[in-house]
Amino acid sequence: MTVSSIPLTERPALVRKACEALGVSGFIIPRGDEYLGEYVAPCSDRLAWLTGFTGSAGLAVILPDAATVFSDGRYTVQMEEQVPHALWERQHVALEPASDWLADKAVGLRVGYDPKLVSRSMLASWASPGVELVPLTVNPIDEAWTDQPVAPASTVAEQPLALAGESSASKRERLAAFLTRAGQDAVVLADCTSIAWLLNIRGNDVPLTPVAHGYGILHSDGRAELFVNPARLDASLANALGADVAVYAPACLEERLGVLAGKVVRLDPVTTPVWFETTLKAVGARVMDGNDPCTLPKAVKNSVEQEGSRQAHKLDGIAMASFLHALSVSAAGQHETDLVDRLNGFRAQSSDYREQSFDAISAAGPNGAYPHYRAEVGKDRVLTPNSVYLIDSGGQYPFGTTDITRTLWIGPDAAPQAIKENFTRVLKGNIALSRVRFPPGTTGHRLDTLARAALWEVGLDYDHGTGHGIGSYLSVHEGPQNISPAPRPTALEAGMIVSNEPGYYEPGAYGIRIENLMLVKPSAYRGAKGVFLEFEILSYTPIDRELIDVTLLDDAELAWLNTYHAEVLTRVGPDVEADVLPWLEQACAPLMRNNA
Repeated sequence: MTVSSIPLTERPALVRKACEALGVSGFIIPRGDEYLGEYVAPCSDRLAWLTGFTGSAGLAVILPDAATVFSDGRYTVQMEEQVPHALWERQHVALEPASDWLADKAVGLRVGYDPKLVSRSMLASWASPGVELVPLTVNPIDEAWTDQPVAPASTVAEQPLALAGESSASKRERLAAFLTRAGQDAVVLADCTSIAWLLNIRGNDVPLTPVAHGYGILHSDGRAELFVNPARLDASLANALGADVAVYAPACLEERLGVLAGKVVRLDPVTTPVWFETTLKAVGARVMDGNDPCTLPKAVKNSVEQEGSRQAHKLDGIAMASFLHALSVSAAGQHETDLVDRLNGFRAQSSDYREQSFDAISAAGPNGAYPHYRAEVGKDRVLTPNSVYLIDSGGQYPFGTTDITRTLWIGPDAAPQAIKENFTRVLKGNIALSRVRFPPGTTGHRLDTLARAALWEVGLDYDHGTGHGIGSYLSVHEGPQNISPAPRPTALEAGMIVSNEPGYYEPGAYGIRIENLMLVKPSAYRGAKGVFLEFEILSYTPIDRELIDVTLLDDAELAWLNTYHAEVLTRVGPDVEADVLPWLEQACAPLMRNNA
């Protein structure tokens, strides 16, 4: 929660007053920061400061006589709980987009936005007839937020070649050739993960994602410019970057953009603040739309990154086994937040563990029905006997990023048959996606139904995507690939890592999700379009046998599950503590039909 001495109930009035002084009737506040990232530093958590809503996706609009907060299906319950109802409406962004709300509430008004916090695609999605959207040079929230924290300034350090697998010079050469073929002189990079990947650097400016805040310019001759305070660079980094990477203070950015006058400059309309387009056009540059050229090669992990992910997942598997063993000994009566600390304590037993890769979702009983539930100290539930517990968590390691979800039955009684059936149908979806083999050119959209089919058979579903990309010691949520009902044009390629996380959520009762990470790799089969692809499972943690109805699994599914558990024992067993091994052996023992 954002800390401020200004009471939450008084903040909207202060922002309205600032808007009036700036000559606008209202303001649109997105969740992202100046780098449009998923995770934001405390000084940039403007949406949370104004509304109290701490979800990772959303926006708010404030007008003189109306105000609302928007988010998606993952956060509707969280909005209801966190946002003061007397001050804010709460809307599902897919059911009532901001553009519709503005068309109803703001016709004839001038509504401001901060062009450094908004991409052109975001701005287009807000367009409403009769509503004038006005770019502001001063952010009214920053005016009202008088005790705003200072901006982060962590050390910017090298990601060694031994972990990155490819030098920055090689990456810049590849992308420079791409720009040349496209007839473009330069590309502006605003995504901090792209800059981190391209220059092989890491930082600690935001929680959970090891990036340094800054902007970049890559030229078609392979030269690059990085805009961070030079004093922040680790002593060895200047030599590692080399002569072809110039480092400038952020205050020099506008001046350096002026050097691009008369040049063709590539901008990603989704990941770049609209301020860059306005500034470049003002100096006479020709702006061309195009995807961030780092996004796809960053998603396709090289062999070093792939091996690093395997190493990270082995360490995570050891920690998860220790955690699940501890729960088998004593679970009931423990708080959700204490369990997060306990799991991360097991992760921290490895000297390579750095931090969580996202705020863990530790959800007891009915809290599990909120896919992105976040427990808070003093408000969290206690695990009770004969209930469902869901733990979704991950770790950052210098060589990889992890994300895993397991759903557990907290006894002592046997799980009800209805819960077992729903769990097993989620498991069937996970197995179906794990086992699929597909031709090159296949998008995740085409595979999504595999994870849902067993649920659909009985009229069930879940309101979130099935899979997202994962970075290499970067963001736990990485594009451009995904597995989702929403179509994306990016095909799955060998080297990409995606999550496999079908679920089911019974409101007021429990939630179920089973998640492994998977690496796309070539298969032994070739078709007319080339070598088929398949998945290598990276996550190795037992799936709770107490929740499995074996009679619902066919022979192939049961064989897959037993093989998976045997591999868990092979990979993780030799490195767990002596008291954990007997539990792990039992958790991974083959399931047989006569055990149903």
